[in-house]
Amino acid sequence: MKKNFKILQADILYFKDDPYLNKNVNNYLHFYKDGLLVIEDGYIKDIGDYKDLITKYEHVTINNEYINKLILPGFIDTHVHYAQIEMIASYGEQLLPWLEKYTFPTESKFKNKEYAKKISSFFIDELLKNGTTTAMVMGTVHKESVDAIFQSANEKDMRIIAGKVMMDRNAPVELLDTYESSYIQSEELIQKWHEKDRLHYAITPRFAPTSTPKQLEMAGKLKKKYPTTYIQTHLSENKDEIEWVKSLFPKSENYLDVYDNYGLVGDKSVFAHAIHLEEEEYHLLHKKGASVSFCPTSNFFLGSGLFKIREMKKKTRNILIGLGTDIGAGTSLSMIKTLSEAYKVTSLEQNTTTKREPLGAFEAFYQATLGGAKSLALDDKIGKLEKGYEADFIIIDFEVDDLHKLKMDTIENSKDTIFEKLENKLFSLMMMGDDRNIISTFVKGKQVYKK
Repeated sequence: MKKNFKILQADILYFKDDPYLNKNVNNYLHFYKDGLLVIEDGYIKDIGDYKDLITKYEHVTINNEYINKLILPGFIDTHVHYAQIEMIASYGEQLLPWLEKYTFPTESKFKNKEYAKKISSFFIDELLKNGTTTAMVMGTVHKESVDAIFQSANEKDMRIIAGKVMMDRNAPVELLDTYESSYIQSEELIQKWHEKDRLHYAITPRFAPTSTPKQLEMAGKLKKKYPTTYIQTHLSENKDEIEWVKSLFPKSENYLDVYDNYGLVGDKSVFAHAIHLEEEEYHLLHKKGASVSFCPTSNFFLGSGLFKIREMKKKTRNILIGLGTDIGAGTSLSMIKTLSEAYKVTSLEQNTTTKREPLGAFEAFYQATLGGAKSLALDDKIGKLEKGYEADFIIIDFEVDDLHKLKMDTIENSKDTIFEKLENKLFSLMMMGDDRNIISTFVKGKQVYKK
């Protein structure tokens, strides 16, 4: 057999659909209690129950060190600022003063190539340690910051979407570009990195208040010229921010309409936060097929508000949703911890029928995997563990300490069905777990982290 051929034996889980929208468990997930995952040349060659596949591969060495552990698709982080990793857990205040006090001074360091390389390498390693195999990443205004993050990701053969911040007003002078320079530098980065190996470029105006109309126009021009690129930016995170946008763009109907007027709302546009939306904005997101990134830890940390997941998932809207750690306002790169906070956010939301519908465990892990892949228009490549998919996956240990083990024993000894036990295990994981539960991370079939 080839050196890059491997078979792993473990429990295996992945999702096929959103459990909130598709209520039949057999339609929205695949679970193999004692399964085999076969990898060849970085892709999934085969998957199924051990008893069904063992005769096919009985003459091949099987890696059985993960028996009784769980294989999941790798987590997908749809909004994170890698340049803010060192300022994590800086006293919160609120969005706008927090940007001035912490964010801008930290990002000013990334003009230095060596510094950008050091932090980008650290950041990628931390993602992998936390089981995140794909991320949409904001750089800084410096071209060097984007070169660094792409280089660090490419060394691991990791799928990353990233872009240089475009920002020509309302920020410190040393962090400003111009509409001309932002266009030129972004285009250079697109030509250098976009669709090279597993890398993608995202045109990245920071948010509407820090770009002049001319710069947003140039961002739209770039998108039109390079239609397979992404758009990433912020939307309706903070009420003061929204009022600021209205004062800067008085002719626009709402915050999202500002971006739409410049051709920045489409099926590869990802808007972080989207907490305080107007009805017209929900409609436009749905109409254009744009996505939003739910960032619960940062929304709690800065007191910005509660993301309305049930409003987003109404059948008349069905807006694509990913999850974001949003470091450094976010407080952890762990998607497991992010799910814990997401549960708390949704437990406080009441929809128009006043029915409380907090995030269930199956729905949560769907959002962290296939849901994220769909929001990035990558669900034909990642987010599942099916034949032909790229082999990005993680291995979970449910029993990393005595308390976890006690909880798992209680679940296993219950009279629940196999699916009920699985759901209860996942819920306990998302409420109690963290990076300790990630014992191995594989990217394109290669083990890139082992606990």
